[in-house]
Amino acid sequence: MAGLIEDYAIIGDMQSAALVGRDGSIDWLCLPRFDSPACFAALLGTERNGQWRIAPTDAGHGTDAGHGTDAGHGTDAGHGTDAGHGAEVARRYQGDTLILETDWRTATGRVKVIDFMPPRDSKPPVIVRVVEGVSGSVEMNCTLRIRFGYGRVVPWVRRREGNINAIAGPDSVWLDTPVALTGRKFAHEATFTVGAGERVPFVFTWMPSHEAAPEAVDAYRAHLMTEQFWQDWVGRCTYHGRHREAVIRSLITLKALTYQPTGGIVAAATTSLPEDLGGVRNWDYRYCWLRDATITLEALLRTGYTQEALAWRAWLGRAVAGDPSDVQIMYGVAGERRLPEWEADWLPGYESSVPVRIGNAAVNQRQLDVYGEVIDALTLGGRSGVKSDRHSWSLQRALLKFLEDHWDEPDEGIWEVRGPRRHFVHSKVMAWVAFDRAVQAAEAGMPGPVDRWRELRDIIHEEVCEKGYNAQRGAFTQYYGSPELDAAVLLIPEVGFLPPTDPRVVSTVEAIQRELVTDGLVRRYQLPEPTVDAGPSVDGLSGSEGAFLACSFWLANALHMIGRSKEAHELFDRLLALRNDVGLLSEEYDPRYARQVGNTPQAFSHVPLIQAALNLDEHAGAHCRRSARNEPVVSGFGEP
Repeated sequence: MAGLIEDYAIIGDMQSAALVGRDGSIDWLCLPRFDSPACFAALLGTERNGQWRIAPTDAGHGTDAGHGTDAGHGTDAGHGTDAGHGAEVARRYQGDTLILETDWRTATGRVKVIDFMPPRDSKPPVIVRVVEGVSGSVEMNCTLRIRFGYGRVVPWVRRREGNINAIAGPDSVWLDTPVALTGRKFAHEATFTVGAGERVPFVFTWMPSHEAAPEAVDAYRAHLMTEQFWQDWVGRCTYHGRHREAVIRSLITLKALTYQPTGGIVAAATTSLPEDLGGVRNWDYRYCWLRDATITLEALLRTGYTQEALAWRAWLGRAVAGDPSDVQIMYGVAGERRLPEWEADWLPGYESSVPVRIGNAAVNQRQLDVYGEVIDALTLGGRSGVKSDRHSWSLQRALLKFLEDHWDEPDEGIWEVRGPRRHFVHSKVMAWVAFDRAVQAAEAGMPGPVDRWRELRDIIHEEVCEKGYNAQRGAFTQYYGSPELDAAVLLIPEVGFLPPTDPRVVSTVEAIQRELVTDGLVRRYQLPEPTVDAGPSVDGLSGSEGAFLACSFWLANALHMIGRSKEAHELFDRLLALRNDVGLLSEEYDPRYARQVGNTPQAFSHVPLIQAALNLDEHAGAHCRRSARNEPVVSGFGEP
């Protein structure tokens, strides 16, 4: 049985990632890319769907008693006793790295398991696990179940060149270790004892099945190299404020979710972890969303990571190149457009949450806000000195021309509803952003129909204020004519649509505080109570969901902007306390169960965390998207 979502830590090599549970089990791993089929899929099924567990034999397989209704508050939450078995476990990342260290204390001694994936560049993906004796002696168990094809395909396993080799179809994995594993019941197991000062390595490598055995990897040299890589990378961070620990861990997580060959950043490392436990709100997030563009670029630029910002901006430009009518809301890590959605019906789902979806049908939705996000990101990059080639301005103008003809149409909106298209207020605000940034670029010398852009900007602004603001509710609402609230309108002052001092902004923030906040956290919009069979809501789906963590960080930002900084800091501290013991956040937090829910770790949670921390410390304001109207503008596309 999979652990709680907050039980998992991530290790990765900037091309793929693995989730390691507190019980020492790797329950999710896709190779060779983030969006490749999983070879360990116990996270969405059972141990029979693939896992690799290394732990003391007396640790058992129970859920750690350190979790429960108070799961994951601060670093001390990493300590606990594995349920009913007596082995105490604590874990941490080694300093500012992505090297995970799990510390087990048993009745006979203490042992550490060190897990990491060396940055690989063009080499094959490798997972290194090192068991290191600290004191006494500890009997360890290693169980390896390889299942290709998202837990469905049992490979043919044999010993080759002293290693275990599993092969099926295009996939092949190799395990190199001095420990002798024995095959039984479609798994390989071993029991071995580690004494103080002893180290036992395990090196797991994926290769295409038609290629020869991989080159041997020295586990200890790989550990030193990986440690040095992360120390050098973190050393470039320019933020040294009071929330540095949280910002650094979130930046490392963002880097871990970056596909290094292209610069694309996936939304999360997983698919189908439920937003509603036992429900149908299960989506594949192993792709790159255009909506994340501006806030991701802002977070990187404001913390000194210009190289990563350049790579992300370059990916963005390649992805949207072509006919503006063909712009999608998301792409594959290399810019792939076809992401067909299907169901892995052999997997029972995380805590019986089905269906398990692979791919994402939202790729075919019309979401007009992404045009504003793309143009805003490119403008922000230009203001920060991140330029592109001279031909890119033509692409921006093409995007604007398409938006000029279509901004007044309904769409599926920021939350990718699977109900009817509507005139979502956030989408209209982001259309305004597109023309506002275009006007700024033109005023700075870029060629274009500035008078027309200015006219459209003003038309959209007037329409949103007239149709998107409900005077009786005292708030901007979810869509034109709707009384319902939507946390996305918290971004209105962030993008400069209205100043934070505007009474309509203040009353909107206060209305969202009153009606969308549960246990101090913000829901995206109002859904039917889970105990009431009210049928599908505005998003076309049944069931409920937890509080959306990005929206909660947006509220902290909005409170700070309207002058309620004390409340903003209190909310931010509350959000930091929701991180698990190694500083990670999933997509949502469900106050009903006091648990993280949704895909994990979630870039769309960690990036707003960075943004809020920087805003509360007033760090690097020159790279804020909200200050765009007060600064000189240089186009993000280079000179004409």
